Amino acid sequence: MTQPLGGGEHNLHEEDLLRARFYGLLANLLSGPPRAEILAGLERLEGDDTDMGRALGDLGKVAAATTAEDVEQEFNELFVGLSEGQLTPYASYYLTGFLYEKPLADLRADMETLGLRGAEDVSEPEDHIASLFEIMHWLITGSLDSPADLKTQQVFFDRHIGSWATRFFEDLETADQAVFYRPIGSIGRTFIAIEREAFGMVE
Repeated sequence: MTQPLGGGEHNLHEEDLLRARFYGLLANLLSGPPRAEILAGLERLEGDDTDMGRALGDLGKVAAATTAEDVEQEFNELFVGLSEGQLTPYASYYLTGFLYEKPLADLRADMETLGLRGAEDVSEPEDHIASLFEIMHWLITGSLDSPADLKTQQVFFDRHIGSWATRFFEDLETADQAVFYRPIGSIGRTFIAIEREAFGMVE
């Protein structure tokens, strides 16, 4: 949905790699229905007794019990169209009740500062949840030439994700049409809580 102006590979601490993988996984699953090979990989997920572990285990089970065609239909029912899906996964909508509002303008200004631009072949607003998670992935991994420091990550998270993403993931957990995406809602909600707590310790 968005693309960096530049790129690079950098060594990361294990915890940052894990964070980046969660952002990347959620961005991938929320940007479009997963292909059959992605579902096959998700089937191998195993859980534990933590909130995140239970959610991951549930995703593994539901991935094993569904097909790519079923997930595509569910994705379309949940998300497709700026106003036709059951959920509207845009920051502007959650923060103002309307699309293309000030949160999107603020995001575009911050993207320009970070050296990002919206992908030319994507017509959706850049404040889609998947696009925001892609940006966080890039900030952590250094795809924007070098990894962003934690303070920069925190500022972006607080301004564009932390203020509304929990409500979106809670809505996803309880959406009438959600089967495959229900545990993804749980994973996202839990991950946001973990990130918020971790950023709270950044001086």
